[in-house]
Amino acid sequence: MRWNMMILASCLATAGCVGNSASERQDANIESSLQYDSVPCDQLLAQRNGLAQQYNLPTTAKPTFSNPAMGFGPFTPDMRSKGQRDSDKASGEIDAMNRSIGRRDCGKPDKQTKFALPG
Repeated sequence: MRWNMMILASCLATAGCVGNSASERQDANIESSLQYDSVPCDQLLAQRNGLAQQYNLPTTAKPTFSNPAMGFGPFTPDMRSKGQRDSDKASGEIDAMNRSIGRRDCGKPDKQTKFALPG
């Protein structure tokens, strides 16, 4: 009976952390940059700069991860404030935008313009 109670308690503790752990929520901040490839460069640059300004982040922001004790990441509850979680989510969005901007060479002069000598 004692072992059953210990197993039940550990199962309940584990179930309470699923979906609410710090590592799961931090992983959710990583976004695909492909969703921004259809956005025109000038609009994407303005959107990124506005998001960075709104959350007081640099335009080069990247998502950050805490370093919980080895093996306890899925069981460590997310203790960040709502403001910190929102700021971390914005960092993930900015990073995804920057990857799209870099891949498409947004903000750089058009490479297609070439000068030719008169023939």
